[in-house]
Amino acid sequence: MRTVQRKLVHPGCGLNAMPNGDLAAGYRDGGVPLTRMDNADPELVEELMRSVARVAGSGAFTLGEEVERFELDFAAYTGTAFAVGVSSGTDALALALQGLGVQPEDEVIVPANSFVATAEAVTLAGARPRLVDVDPHSHLLTAEIVERNLNRRTRCIIPVHLYGRTVDLEPIMALARRHGLAVVEDACQAHGALYRGRPVGAIGNAGCFSFYPTKNLGAWGNGGAVVTQDHKLAGRVRLLRSHGEETRHRHRLCAGTSRLHALQAAVLRMKLARLEGWNHERRRLGSALREALQGCPGVEPPAAAPYDGDHVFHLFPVTSESRDGLRAALASRGVATAVHYPVPIHLQEAYCFLGMTPGGLPVAERLAGQVCSLPLFPGMTDAELERVIEAVWACAPASGRALVAGRT
Repeated sequence: MRTVQRKLVHPGCGLNAMPNGDLAAGYRDGGVPLTRMDNADPELVEELMRSVARVAGSGAFTLGEEVERFELDFAAYTGTAFAVGVSSGTDALALALQGLGVQPEDEVIVPANSFVATAEAVTLAGARPRLVDVDPHSHLLTAEIVERNLNRRTRCIIPVHLYGRTVDLEPIMALARRHGLAVVEDACQAHGALYRGRPVGAIGNAGCFSFYPTKNLGAWGNGGAVVTQDHKLAGRVRLLRSHGEETRHRHRLCAGTSRLHALQAAVLRMKLARLEGWNHERRRLGSALREALQGCPGVEPPAAAPYDGDHVFHLFPVTSESRDGLRAALASRGVATAVHYPVPIHLQEAYCFLGMTPGGLPVAERLAGQVCSLPLFPGMTDAELERVIEAVWACAPASGRALVAGRT
């Protein structure tokens, strides 16, 4: 196994999410946007356009050398033996599950506090998601929660490093070993995060990443990757991503098309060289924002990562019982916000067949009604950061107005 020599700086914060609704209007009216895309950095765009031109000039757009070079670099970055580029984070999860041999009668444990794609991947792989609650402090899956939900059909666990914060993996891995279960890390929001000094994605049987444009490492379109130490699993995922084809017109498996395209690989490879710097900036900004919001009435900043964990803050989520009013007030001050996520997976219409009802997973349901993502992104200025801090204090729920007055 490759060792990774990357310095872990203090936990903090960073990128990213798509604005949702008019409450992201800060970007349009000269306020503070939720995130900034690559087009805001002319120097970066110029570099990336050279990569695009190189691919266009080669005429090789599907898999090929660009994808292979990115796979080698990303495997090295994540401390794994293999990386397989695919078309999205959702496909990465689904193909990893299929590659591990998950069957229709199997159950896969999935936290309900996640983007729906985590459960969708289980469904696409033909298995059944067992949706469970999360820890009220970290908002993540824990070994204790997993153990309470094990049954004879359980085949796999998907811990989600949500918002960029690392799950406490070692107890989950120990539990999985005792019960003969696979672990697939959903690291789609945690590129570059470290757990006990190791990159996330390298610890389970497989790690899955999304390269959606707003992610910490984002493409100029969709993309994803599966990383693993297991050469057999890597080989099977390679077959599954491209019609089960091992050599030209020789198909070993019935599969589909989930390939990472060369243009995306070229963009990602250039941006990968900048990821550590971007994550360092996110951690720095996040630490400052978290500290500044301590004690803000009616607004709870995200918990700090534990000493052996990390937070690369793909998002900076606060919780508030007056979330909707807070968002409206912040929008009036030119500060964009978003909600990740307003409906927990077990209450989505797509998963009504599971028969779960409101009240069944109380922590996930509470978070869905309270969570609010604030702006935080690489390149954020001190003035923008202070504007967000002052706006949150000024817009805090009425019960804390006496305290808020000192910051307005």
